[in-house]
Amino acid sequence: MNILGIGTDLVALARIETLLARFGDKFIARILAPDEKVHYEQSANSVSYFAKRFAAKEAVAKAFGTGIGANLAFNEISITNLESGQPVVSFLGKSKGYVETLNIQQIHISLSDEKLYALAFVVILI
Repeated sequence: MNILGIGTDLVALARIETLLARFGDKFIARILAPDEKVHYEQSANSVSYFAKRFAAKEAVAKAFGTGIGANLAFNEISITNLESGQPVVSFLGKSKGYVETLNIQQIHISLSDEKLYALAFVVILI
């Protein structure tokens, strides 16, 4: 296997909190996939949950080298967790169609947050 790309993103939780307060449901719908929205609404720390997903999606897009746009949409990239807590990436809609053309073997993702920031790191293998 070879590395297709590596992506990382750091998000200030205060910035996400401000955006959520300002744009509310429109912002949530633009960023979160349907399964993520359910977990967001049930989360004890919804700002942290949202910030980690936002950072993860940015890191995924950077690892693909495309950014968010023609081939990848925020709400078509889903970051969920296995029972062990390990985060996993899946795709929906046109984003899924794009990813399927690339012969991706594995996507590794790591998420972390502290009091002020959320961080995501992604490695895509082909």
